[in-house]
Amino acid sequence: MINLPGRTTTSLNGLWEVIIDPFDAGKGSWIALYQDRKPESDSDFVEYGFDGGPRLHVPGDFNSQMPELAYYEGTLWYKRQFEYTPSDKRLFVHFGAINYRASIYLNGEFLGEHEGGFTPFQIELTDRVIKGENSLIVRANNERIRDGIPGLGFDWFNYGGITRDVDLVETPATYIKDYKIQLKRGDLGTIAGWVQLDGANLRQTIRLSIPEAGIDKTFRTDSKGRAEINLPAELALWSPENPKLYDVQIASATDSTREKIGFRTIEVEGKEILLNGQPIFLRGINIHEEIPQRKGRAFSEADAQMLLGWAKELNSNFVRLSHYPHNEHMVRLADELGLLVWSEVPVYQHIDFASPVIQRKMDLMIREMISRDKNRSSVIIWSAANETYPSPERNAAIARLSQLVRSLDSTRLVAQASNTFEYHDDRTEITDAAFEHFDLVAINQYFGWYRPWPEQPGVMKWVSDFDKPLIISEFGGEALLGSTAEPKHAAHSWSEEYHEDIHIQQVKMFDSMPELRGVVPWILVDFRSPTRMHPVHQQGWNRKGLLSDRGLKKKAWYIMRDYYDRVQKDWEAREHTP
Repeated sequence: MINLPGRTTTSLNGLWEVIIDPFDAGKGSWIALYQDRKPESDSDFVEYGFDGGPRLHVPGDFNSQMPELAYYEGTLWYKRQFEYTPSDKRLFVHFGAINYRASIYLNGEFLGEHEGGFTPFQIELTDRVIKGENSLIVRANNERIRDGIPGLGFDWFNYGGITRDVDLVETPATYIKDYKIQLKRGDLGTIAGWVQLDGANLRQTIRLSIPEAGIDKTFRTDSKGRAEINLPAELALWSPENPKLYDVQIASATDSTREKIGFRTIEVEGKEILLNGQPIFLRGINIHEEIPQRKGRAFSEADAQMLLGWAKELNSNFVRLSHYPHNEHMVRLADELGLLVWSEVPVYQHIDFASPVIQRKMDLMIREMISRDKNRSSVIIWSAANETYPSPERNAAIARLSQLVRSLDSTRLVAQASNTFEYHDDRTEITDAAFEHFDLVAINQYFGWYRPWPEQPGVMKWVSDFDKPLIISEFGGEALLGSTAEPKHAAHSWSEEYHEDIHIQQVKMFDSMPELRGVVPWILVDFRSPTRMHPVHQQGWNRKGLLSDRGLKKKAWYIMRDYYDRVQKDWEAREHTP
């Protein structure tokens, strides 16, 4: 993985020429759009062309940029030209994300492909780039497929296209390909990690410097270009109250890079979540990667500022980035703001866990998610799945995924969100055996909306066979901002009053759950979902947001903000009680 911060990059963001290809004809030998042919004589007939056609902004989804593409699922071809003078450097093109399947071509030559709409990838151009003008063409296809992840059905909008930043990255012939610099699990005084070189000159001295912490150490790489890092350190620890980031510098004989990194530990002990060795309660909010006011995919620093700014205003210290890895601006800003992050892959309902194809795709997405964000102090939880249904195949696949996550990163918690539980009278039993493989129990429950309250919320008992922290990872209901339908306190009214009452009753239940260590309402803001088809109250929107599609606060917002203010004070008092 190329690490972009600290490197000189050339952005390819901006307007790209596009061709809409609803029948995916352009990848065939007859049309072959990727060749970008021009007529060479009067008798040379070419029935396509990028010149004079529409242009779209990159990054950005194509659905929100052209009315005729509003609900389009299919192929779009993108073209961008760039000037280049080859040198002794290596050249890569780095894509933040393309949804969902992408094929990459340079000067008519196929370079590679990628599947997965929410993780980055890069392709080396060194031996293919030419002096002068180069033509980069991308085939992006967001058509839902049965063996995709997610599959054919999901409860958010299927924004397609080149949705995140595109950069050209030059590196030395032997460069610092990747690294992990974090605190050792459970050890506040030891930095542990590694640095990986790529190229011909793999045996080098690596210098790790953190000037503010008085650290300046050298390490040697082995024959494979890897140097293991382990050194004592006295550091100001990163936390929501003090999101301290250090300037970390890494240099080899041939390359150097730097970025801002925070240091903290995250563990569980019994039913406690421990941040830097101290118990913490997660005051959370779920977020989709969407800016509702423009009905489009969030992609910029400004978008991240808006979404995470709302989370901070709610007095959250934790965000669940649902239901896929969000763009890098979100997690880097979370580092700066002191927001803890749950990051997950889109393994979501109706996945064929028995399929070897699906298993390979899940593994790749897990690897790409962890590879990008392993140095982000804000990220404390890797989630392998959301609301999957128990079966022998699913249970085995989930167990294997949890093991994969731990093998890639032992310094964070591993989780899934489950809606598998049983309830009757005043008793709710957590029954998903897959929790055996995870560090905490995370339950999605919609009492008062999809399920009736089994008993008075304030006397409900939650029963679990797992001695692990409990998080309510989703709860809520739907309301259209300003709805005055009668009766206001019935679910079918879609009223703000009923929505508010759901949250009031949930808070009563939370107050009676001594084992609870976090709550995460669904969701920060109303979001688009074409499967939500109520003609009056939904109109293609999931209306469970604490904020409306215009960013206006519903009545339930104030219930959660007041609850979080009270919980924060209670936990601060608990910390100071001898």
